[in-house]
Amino acid sequence: MSKNFRETLNEQLKDPAFQAEWEALEPERQIIRAIFEGRERRDLTQQLDEITGIQQADISRLENGTGNPSLRTLKRLAAGMGMQLKLEFVPKTVQ
Repeated sequence: MSKNFRETLNEQLKDPAFQAEWEALEPERQIIRAIFEGRERRDLTQQLDEITGIQQADISRLENGTGNPSLRTLKRLAAGMGMQLKLEFVPKTVQ
């Protein structure tokens, strides 16, 4: 029986080194999720590049986690999806 993603992830999260890296990447996952959800809400597929002036290849890199966007790029993406960028610093949780 093959494991699904969640089962495999839960198993790997038992390793403290893996868990630390997974948690460190949470902001990137939030950005990826926000782009996907923003596109879906506005029913935008390929036209986001036309609206924002950001090349499709660059948007693709952001969506697959291999890009490192500037705040300016994130603001342009948000505006293109009819949204605004909200950035906040929050206290770390102690475990």
